[in-house]
Amino acid sequence: MYFKSFPKIFYDSKGDGDYKRVTNLLRRVALRTKLKSNLALYDTYDVKEGETPEMIAHKLYGDSELHWIVMLMNDITDRYHGWPLTTPQFLAFIDDKYNDVNAVHHYEITQTSGDTTTKINVGISNTDYPAASIVTNYEYEEENQDNLRQIRLLDPAYVGQVVAEFKDLMKETNF
Repeated sequence: MYFKSFPKIFYDSKGDGDYKRVTNLLRRVALRTKLKSNLALYDTYDVKEGETPEMIAHKLYGDSELHWIVMLMNDITDRYHGWPLTTPQFLAFIDDKYNDVNAVHHYEITQTSGDTTTKINVGISNTDYPAASIVTNYEYEEENQDNLRQIRLLDPAYVGQVVAEFKDLMKETNF
């Protein structure tokens, strides 16, 4: 359903004047800010190990083809970098990215006013903040994955409305 809604354009991929009708994959639409900021329209959810957008869409909306709504609600345009990795993928990722996963990634201190649970990254040196805590490469990447696990899911009652609006927006020819 998702790609079927994309408009078709004529495109000359070789530059030889031979135009072919292709799907315009560059066409993008976004959910209205009002929709995403209305807490009554969605629930927060922690993605479980190995869950995919298709699995979540099937479980919540009864249709795995609506996985794009899960992605759209969370501003995910790159499934491989915007979706949480499985444990084996995560271990391979950090092993490939870092020579030493236990090396210092940065130091951080606790914010002293306002929200004191907030941590402030003070950089790769603790010279100015000798009491700063070390955050290793592993801990840094693990926290990023934990943040990716926390997603918003649109209330199923509004799915039909979002699908209809998506189709209407994709029909528009003005870019």
